[in-house]
Amino acid sequence: MDLSGLQLETPRLLLRLPQHEDLDAVAAFLADEVATRYIGGSMPRALAWRSLATMRGSWELQGFAMFSVIEKDSGRWVGRVGPWKPEGWPGTEVGWSIVRERWGRGYAPEAAAACIDWAFATLGWEQVIHTIDPDNAGSRTVAAKLGSRFLRMGALPEPHHERAVEIWGQSRAQWAGREAAA
Repeated sequence: MDLSGLQLETPRLLLRLPQHEDLDAVAAFLADEVATRYIGGSMPRALAWRSLATMRGSWELQGFAMFSVIEKDSGRWVGRVGPWKPEGWPGTEVGWSIVRERWGRGYAPEAAAACIDWAFATLGWEQVIHTIDPDNAGSRTVAAKLGSRFLRMGALPEPHHERAVEIWGQSRAQWAGREAAA
């Protein structure tokens, strides 16, 4: 897959591959204990660099990963959203994490919907899941807005294997039905 120039666009957001220029914003986001509470916790800049490199590397190895989410109006990096399936993951996920200063604006469902469309159309996925910490009411709300429903309890691979996660999701047919009903 040719990744050069790959980007998705929504009314308010541009989704593009992670770039080195995102590091300052990614590091600030990943240092925020509140914003990272449900995605493994805060981390220092050196680990944020590794996280950014992991996302970019996943694009090269698998042809997909989370996009950097850029707010069109400001040009600011405001999160990462997209398809995700590292080794041992419980399914083909579209996940989201948005900087705290932009919570409540609907960016997560807006970007995730574009990514789900792309995953079904381009990657040929038959199902999309969302792994959600049981205490994360905000992500359950986003999943429900996307038309996903609770499927089962599950676990993530090490090093996050000790805490159960809720697995929400829907099939390609359910997603298409949601769009047809709208």
